[in-house]
Amino acid sequence: MNGQLTPGRDPSPHLLRRFGLVQATALNMSNMIGIGPFITIPLLMSALNGGGPQAMLGWIVAVVISMTDGMVWSELGAARPGSGGTYVYLREAFGRETVGRLMAFLFIWQFILSGPLEIASGYIGFAQYFGYLWPNMTPLQTNLVVTAIGAVNIALLYRQITSIGRITVALWIGTLLTTAAVIVSGGMHFDSKRAFDFPAGAFDFSLGFYFGLGAASRIGVYDYLGYYDICYIGDEVKEPGRVIPRSIILSILGVALIYLAMNLSIIGVVSWREFVPAEGNPNAKFVVSLFMEKIYGTKIASLFTAMVLWTAFASCFALLLGYSRIPYAAAQDGGFFKIFGRVHPAKKFPHVSLVVMGLIAIGCSFLPLDAVIDALLTTRILVQFIGQIFALTLLRERAPRMTRPYRMWLYPLPALLALAGWIFIFSTSDLKFILYGLGTLGLGVVFFLVWSWRTRRWPFGSTVKGCVPVP
Repeated sequence: MNGQLTPGRDPSPHLLRRFGLVQATALNMSNMIGIGPFITIPLLMSALNGGGPQAMLGWIVAVVISMTDGMVWSELGAARPGSGGTYVYLREAFGRETVGRLMAFLFIWQFILSGPLEIASGYIGFAQYFGYLWPNMTPLQTNLVVTAIGAVNIALLYRQITSIGRITVALWIGTLLTTAAVIVSGGMHFDSKRAFDFPAGAFDFSLGFYFGLGAASRIGVYDYLGYYDICYIGDEVKEPGRVIPRSIILSILGVALIYLAMNLSIIGVVSWREFVPAEGNPNAKFVVSLFMEKIYGTKIASLFTAMVLWTAFASCFALLLGYSRIPYAAAQDGGFFKIFGRVHPAKKFPHVSLVVMGLIAIGCSFLPLDAVIDALLTTRILVQFIGQIFALTLLRERAPRMTRPYRMWLYPLPALLALAGWIFIFSTSDLKFILYGLGTLGLGVVFFLVWSWRTRRWPFGSTVKGCVPVP
């Protein structure tokens, strides 16, 4: 790692501001809807008290966490728009050349591990639904599918942002059509007795219920991830102080309604008992295709599966677009390898960061889906989500005159609710994933200290003076 921030310099002068409210909302919603609800419904319905629709309580917990945390992102994103999102917020709030260096470094460190895992979950979901069209796929063939779709994703994003905005909207339209088909079809054939077929002891409160609710909420939060995606490309957003908060809030509200309607539509047609428990159940791999098959037959189900594949790809597209800007922003600021800060000379986008993140995501897609989901959440919660809540509080105290186009409603209540939610999600995870999250964090601290010692920077040397202060 090398390079330093030049005092007063714009860290990303070459990126074009072309994302308006429509494109920003499309980017967030394409990421949020994506393949998540199509592959996690069986996992969700298996999570609480032996399985059943009571697990949808996890959706309620997840939407509360997402909405309150979305307010944190909205204030930070509107006040400090720039490529990198969390990297910028942590660095500025905790001290650009002191503790902020550590927090920003740890974010990039965990992000290199968790970002590709999130993209990989979309590739895994794509391969699962592709299995409906190609029955009896071998593990090798499955790996070839995820590798091919990952390569296509990189190729489509290897271009200027002007055309990417149009591609994003096109993929978003396909996503909305897919979800609308599920909701309308389910509504026309909805059976309330089937949908609300609660098992005995569904609401027996116990320690097992608490951890089961945590598992269901963890799956719900995974499906909502992405409401903040536009923050990662803040340098490419028109009127960021207005567009970023509105796109976040609109995305969460819209997707919450869509998810509720989708889940009720599916379990109102396909009994949850047909795909629960999810582990080892072939129906759990493509439950929405089974849903369409029950209503319209195999031909229409196959056509609809193609639409699900479109939706899965749209999600991976949105994720890789946003996430490729994070190592780029860090490199521009001197906090990561300099090569990641390179911008394509003709097409003006961070091409090295894009390719590296895309290749890592392809490699992660060979892991099991449930492990991918739990690992990415426990890795990300401590530094990114909890760290940002403290960053917001610090900026409120240390920079009260900072321009804030958006201010959190009822501050600090939403921030406290978000903090409690993230602690709940982390503490109810399996011990091995808690240890994984803590272990990767600890290893990141070790690497940071070694790097700082070799470069004679904080805490082993003097800080860089003359950098732009927080206004």
